[in-house]
Amino acid sequence: MADLSREHNDSTALIYQWRSKFGGMDASMMKRLKELEAENARLKKMYAEERIKAELRQEALEGKL
Repeated sequence: MADLSREHNDSTALIYQWRSKFGGMDASMMKRLKELEAENARLKKMYAEERIKAELRQEALEGKL
């Protein structure tokens, strides 16, 4: 494991983390995981933007009352 970490300029702890996360996956499963992570990030961003809009609307309504 030390040779592998030296070869890729990573720590052995990082390689063990990758191994625990991706150890039993084949290429198609890893691709699907990456797609889901990207979709999750996109949805989180959309939610944050909508939440800000809702808060602005609420502030505007409170100011008019």
